[in-house]
Amino acid sequence: MISIVIPTYNNLDYLKLCLKSLKQNSNYDHEIILHVNDGSDGTLDFVNNNNYKYTKSETNIGLCSSINIAAKLVSNKYILYCHDDMYFCPKWDLVLLNEVNSISHDKFYLSGTMIEPYSGHIVHNFGTDLNSFKEKELLLKYKDINFYDHQGTHFAPHLVSKRIWNIVGGFSEEFNPGIASDPDFNMKLWKEGVRIFKGINDFKVYHFGSLTTRKKKNFIQNRGDKTFLKKWGITTNFFKKHYLRTKTKYDGPLTEPKVTISYILGLLSCKIQSIFTI
Repeated sequence: MISIVIPTYNNLDYLKLCLKSLKQNSNYDHEIILHVNDGSDGTLDFVNNNNYKYTKSETNIGLCSSINIAAKLVSNKYILYCHDDMYFCPKWDLVLLNEVNSISHDKFYLSGTMIEPYSGHIVHNFGTDLNSFKEKELLLKYKDINFYDHQGTHFAPHLVSKRIWNIVGGFSEEFNPGIASDPDFNMKLWKEGVRIFKGINDFKVYHFGSLTTRKKKNFIQNRGDKTFLKKWGITTNFFKKHYLRTKTKYDGPLTEPKVTISYILGLLSCKIQSIFTI
């Protein structure tokens, strides 16, 4: 089936909820692989006591490196990456695998639809933390609150084939601890001819919202957008708008961006920004 890769950084209670949702709301048994950063909050004891497959680092090495290390243990055909503060809604895997089976190749990037209290694809507050989480209400209502199948997804949770993952080399570690790593991964897929970047409405997760970056005062962010600009010669916003057509309704595989006035002006702006970006 699917190998689910989850990096975690001293976020044990949310990780437990994520794993609980995978256990109770999946139709199939999937391989779960964790990467434990630090783990001094009890995470390391938890994964050992419950026989989870995992890799470990003594300190927080960042999302990109964490995912790449854990992905080396993957034994299934497909890799799903998710955050440790996500709750998977029922039948997520049935919906996802039905989509995979409808595609005759493995050049795709499929993701879910995020429900979040303040942003996300669907804005609906089912709780901002564990204490306020309304699990029963979410399970009653998630089917009735909808976005649409959408283009240009670059959000977790996302699924790719192990073959494609290996071809592009996973996540680029110059983007540690993680900002802009998803668009960079998508660009690498684009360069390999992937044109299906589809977010699936019926594959829903509840996301508490980047808890690691919100709660850790010592969490240092990277200059990912600038790294992307220097690497690819365009901004992440330009890539998402003109290549991925992010959050527009899904209407089939993407094509090369149309060279319009907006495209030309945007590209010129990217080139100017690139010159002055240190």
